[in-house]
Amino acid sequence: MASSTTSAGPRSTPRVKFRVHGRSTQPDAELPAWTRKLAEGDDAGFFGPGSAVWAVNGALPTLVAGIRALLLQTLHPGAMAGVHDHSRYREDPLGRLDGTIRWVATTTFGDRRQATEASAFVSRLHERVRGTYTDASGETRAYAANDPELLRWVHDAFTEAFIGAHLVWGRTIPGGPDAYVREWAQAGRLMGVEDPPTSVDALRAELAGFLEGAKVDERVAGAVRFIRRPGLPGLTGRLYPVLFGGAVASLDPEQRRLLGLRRPWWPAITLTRVLLRTGERVLGPMSPSERHARLRIARLEAAAG
Repeated sequence: MASSTTSAGPRSTPRVKFRVHGRSTQPDAELPAWTRKLAEGDDAGFFGPGSAVWAVNGALPTLVAGIRALLLQTLHPGAMAGVHDHSRYREDPLGRLDGTIRWVATTTFGDRRQATEASAFVSRLHERVRGTYTDASGETRAYAANDPELLRWVHDAFTEAFIGAHLVWGRTIPGGPDAYVREWAQAGRLMGVEDPPTSVDALRAELAGFLEGAKVDERVAGAVRFIRRPGLPGLTGRLYPVLFGGAVASLDPEQRRLLGLRRPWWPAITLTRVLLRTGERVLGPMSPSERHARLRIARLEAAAG
């Protein structure tokens, strides 16, 4: 539930500039300590080079996927209650985003110990996220961020958003989309999800079941308004409307209907593709997180002879 309510850990360096999915023109010495730490460790991690997870989570379509995931997650009234009651996303949207990026990057590119510890840290933060909400039928129910149902919902929404965005804007996935869902299920298990879906069909069927209980109210509308205009600074803020439009256009029509959104009248899919391709040329094909993970793996291979 790392992307639902809390940051994935303390910031180790001041946020001088907004970093796009860990990519930056900053020298290594200016990168966050957690990024540099990915070069440490004793194994290749849960995934590794050539995996579907590295191909998807290390690619720029995750910029749109993150927006898709936030939109989808608002549709579960329990998850929405947790965000409303406990998250500081309005006061510090970049802090929340940085925390989510840290968890994704560490789980994806860190060694197994780092990935496990990052997930355990988020789970501990979620222990205080609890309260009550009114479901779609009008019944008052208790929620806790570490409840199996909410953990599964957030994992499913995250996975569907990432694979969905990649299928629209990304490149070939090793093993295909099912391989990504099957591999990323490990991240769900680290967060406490029991028996997560391992195929695209199973994932989408489970997500559709959740959406039958979706509740759309002013909390959802307010969150969607904020996600549309989060007030990001500088160049990021100027480019964000294109990414938001792409995220909305890529949603299933029923998901858009529930969120009260319309597909943009302008060519959002195409303009988002142009923006992502330009970003890849400017920023390079590999994030600092992946580069440091490859340094770790090369060190381990050299030591093994």
